[in-house]
Amino acid sequence: MGKEEQVEEREVLDSIFPDEITDISETEYRITIKLNLPEVEDVDADSPENDEVAMILHVKYPEAYPDEAPALDLSPANSGASHPRFSVAADKEYLLRHLDDTIQENLGMAMVFALVTELTEAAEQLVAERRAETQRAHEEVLRAAEREENKKFHGTPVTPETFLQWREGFLKEMEELRAREEEERLAELKKARVKEPVKLTGRQLWERGLVGKIDEGEDDEPLADQVDKLKLEA
Repeated sequence: MGKEEQVEEREVLDSIFPDEITDISETEYRITIKLNLPEVEDVDADSPENDEVAMILHVKYPEAYPDEAPALDLSPANSGASHPRFSVAADKEYLLRHLDDTIQENLGMAMVFALVTELTEAAEQLVAERRAETQRAHEEVLRAAEREENKKFHGTPVTPETFLQWREGFLKEMEELRAREEEERLAELKKARVKEPVKLTGRQLWERGLVGKIDEGEDDEPLADQVDKLKLEA
């Protein structure tokens, strides 16, 4: 019963994967699985981000298959080279374990096509999640840079602490300003109290009888100097 089902499944798989399946023996073969990934835009032409991603699923039937699970293994399809978002060596354990539920659900039936489908979707989902995480990290870097740039155009956010600090500095500045203004006002008053000697006109000197006190020996002196002497003597 198991042998007939194995041969029948193998024939069906030949029609589904004519170029991807390779026999190793009557009960063992391998299938090359190529992932269908959306192309990433805005990357360099030589970037491996858009390289083809492929892996090889090794299938070996036990005698009781399909009542017993097949032996499965994974290997790279391109001599060990890995994609930036996918590596058979690193992801094999997760992907094979991911097939456990599909195997249990299909015991007693041909299951290899279901396993290939589930394996392909799981690998594509891994790549998609990693690309999304990389994009989120890139966007966060851009947002952080934008926040730093915006700090140049915004003042310090007002908080109770920053307001009290500003208020203290403002009051201190106003007090210093008032003190300077008071010093200047007092200096002006002091200057106003110092009166210059009153300069008498010729008429006032005559009326006060000071003209005759001018010393005749001082005729050669300028009149203004003689007047100053008279004011001092007065």
